[in-house]
Amino acid sequence: MINLVLLHGWGGDSRTWQPLLPALEKIARVTALDLPGFGGSSVLETFSLESLLEKIAAQLPDGSVVLGWSLGAMLGVQLAARYPDKVRALIAVAANAKFVASNDYPTAMPDVVNRKFNLSFAQDAQASLKFFYGLMAQGDNAERQLLKSLRKLMPEAVTDNWLPALELLRDLDNRAALAELRQPVLHLLADKDALVPVAAASAIATINSAHKLIVIAQASHAVHWSQPEKVAAEIEQFLRKSFPANLMLDKRKVAQSFGRAAPTYDSVAQLQRDVGKHLLQYLPVAVEENARVLDLGSGTGFFTRQLASRFDPACVIGLDIAEGMLQFARAQSPAHRIHWLCGDAEHLPLGSNSLDLLFSSLAIQWCSDLPQLLREMARVLKPGASMHIATLGPNTLHELKSAWQQVDNYVHVNHFYPQDELRLAAVAADLAIEHFAVEQRVMFFERLTELTRELKALGAHNINSGKPEGLTGRSRVAAFKSAYEQFRDERGLPATYEVFYLSVRKKNH
Repeated sequence: MINLVLLHGWGGDSRTWQPLLPALEKIARVTALDLPGFGGSSVLETFSLESLLEKIAAQLPDGSVVLGWSLGAMLGVQLAARYPDKVRALIAVAANAKFVASNDYPTAMPDVVNRKFNLSFAQDAQASLKFFYGLMAQGDNAERQLLKSLRKLMPEAVTDNWLPALELLRDLDNRAALAELRQPVLHLLADKDALVPVAAASAIATINSAHKLIVIAQASHAVHWSQPEKVAAEIEQFLRKSFPANLMLDKRKVAQSFGRAAPTYDSVAQLQRDVGKHLLQYLPVAVEENARVLDLGSGTGFFTRQLASRFDPACVIGLDIAEGMLQFARAQSPAHRIHWLCGDAEHLPLGSNSLDLLFSSLAIQWCSDLPQLLREMARVLKPGASMHIATLGPNTLHELKSAWQQVDNYVHVNHFYPQDELRLAAVAADLAIEHFAVEQRVMFFERLTELTRELKALGAHNINSGKPEGLTGRSRVAAFKSAYEQFRDERGLPATYEVFYLSVRKKNH
């Protein structure tokens, strides 16, 4: 899932993102930071652009999308330019290339106005803040109500970093940085903004034609308060166009879906059993007595129990993102010495160089960031230790995908990585590939409802954030069934599963 990091504007803190949070948390892993010296963040003893960026960058996961408002957006531009590995994409809300006008950039706040405000802030911070909040709300259709809401978030006191931040806002010139950015960038401006003139839209557009720019109508500088639904919709559309479908996967829905499926999973998991048993053939016959073995994506514990029996008395760990699965697995495994652990495969709660063997059958296809996943799996392996994975390829359920594509444009089948991306991610993680195989398994069903019920019982039904919300209409379901019937043969309705088997070893250095 995408890491979306939010940077607020001058004069507020992370609470100013409140109107957007419910929508954003459905499509991304959201972190709202307080800028140094604002909100709950500690003050920078030596304030400068470099120290400010360094402090923020230290809190950014690699490959983040930065969403900034006003000053936060201008800092986001600098972060994207200086830390391209940290910032994968940028969304700039109500931000100019320059906050203050100059002879060669007139579409900004007049210099005399800015100097007057900065001087008044130095003399009377609270009075100036009230005036500033008024400017943020100015132009909104419900300006008084918006101002009332914003002023509830106005801090009672300011820190020593506020005036230097205001001066930094005055001095920042992002034109050169914007021109050089190669990451996807979305600019959202407001047509009634009292701080960033809407005329800046054309000036920003000429700096880098690759960037997407949208002007939100009937909106103030606090554009995400004036038009939260519109802003959220534009952000989601930008993310969907900028990133592959797998990164839009909602891991909370993955965990909830599989957790609910725990009681029914084993009764319909024949494919999972067959694939897992085949994968077991690639494992070593034995391991050292004090070895640590991980079943990643352990589910109901079916194979975790087999690993525990096979490698007794080694320490066997069953890890899954779904607490419901772990509760079920514990209840089914009273006689086995297994350590059950709830965690995310892309951020394993295990020490580096701590595992002797890693087994994972039909689990990693639900992860959103393949390179991060393989790096994390490699991290926890000891040098020379091996890892054995079975996962699904993009040909999986192609009949289901094709049938739905004839009906609508929604995402109905989960995204699966092609084998080249899996191989490249393994090599990039410094893992030596010892075995790779591809297998096409086809299951047949007399009725389509048998397939869809099995997917639901497994917890493997559609969990993409791009799926249609609510019930699917009868006419669309009928059209879908008719389209799927095209694949029927004498054996029934086919459901293809493309399975990748990968065995790798962590290199010794």
